[in-house]
Amino acid sequence: MVGIELSGSGVGRRRRRSADERRRVVEETLEAGVSVARVALKYGINANQVFQWRRLYQEGKLGAPGPTAMKLLAVNVADEEEHAKAEPMDVLAASFGAIHIELPGEVRISVEGSVDPAIIRAVLKSLRS
Repeated sequence: MVGIELSGSGVGRRRRRSADERRRVVEETLEAGVSVARVALKYGINANQVFQWRRLYQEGKLGAPGPTAMKLLAVNVADEEEHAKAEPMDVLAASFGAIHIELPGEVRISVEGSVDPAIIRAVLKSLRS
């Protein structure tokens, strides 16, 4: 039997990446419609490693996020009756702003200005089914 030595081939070697590099990779995976597996392949990293970095990122353990980092907000969906009791229609009619929702599968919802809450409820309800 002949043994083959693979010294210098890179087999079994690990590349150490800085927190900044890891943070940039993670932030790339947080963009809408981006596949973690494809980003990992692009950088020659195991996808499971990228998921671990994402957990560290969410815990704030990869340093301060860059200026373009996505910020996530908590959202609660309430029943119609519950919502009607919680906020009078006067407050809803007087409010002005913009809401942009992006869901997997290229579903994008943009709501600007004063909109009837019943319409928004109907749209969100249709997305659930």
